[in-house]
Amino acid sequence: MLEAHELAAQRGDAELFAGIDFALEPGAVLLVRGPNGSGKTTLLRILASVTRPAAGGVFWCGNPVGPFDATLRANALFIGHAPALKDELTTEENLASLVSLHGADAGHGALIKALDGWSLSRQRMLPARVLSEGQRRRISLARLQLVPRTLWLLDEPAAALDDGGVSTLARILSLHAAVGGIAVIATHQDLPLAAGVGRSLRLE
Repeated sequence: MLEAHELAAQRGDAELFAGIDFALEPGAVLLVRGPNGSGKTTLLRILASVTRPAAGGVFWCGNPVGPFDATLRANALFIGHAPALKDELTTEENLASLVSLHGADAGHGALIKALDGWSLSRQRMLPARVLSEGQRRRISLARLQLVPRTLWLLDEPAAALDDGGVSTLARILSLHAAVGGIAVIATHQDLPLAAGVGRSLRLE
């Protein structure tokens, strides 16, 4: 379970949000919405234990989460807004690199399967510099199937995706929830999740 108790955040002297409370059981997907600058990314970073809240606390499986908490980080996959690809590497090489950064090791067959699931098979050997923004986003998201983590923290994962990419993302999120995974997603877009999956939190 992931819990937030009276979370607050500031940027300089400005308050981003305060009094954020929620408890996410296995199978929960929380969609965090709000205008630009409302603190969606900051909230994700607090939940990932890489940013300290101005007030309140985060709890994982009932235990308080401190800065750079090792237990939480071993169970969480945080994917930021930027795809973080190397232009000179191929699609497959970039995916392998992203997976290795999380301490995971995916074989060639697993990489191919993940790329195929995101409709990237034809682009497998192309350098990232020639790909569209949507294709670059798909590479970044393909690690979801290759890095086993219970908690997914995703910052604007649907940005630049076409309808097919959004459908793939929603399907993978629904499958993650079905096996007891938890996800917190900062998004401006609606995601066609499976029935009964997903709740919303709005930051103003």
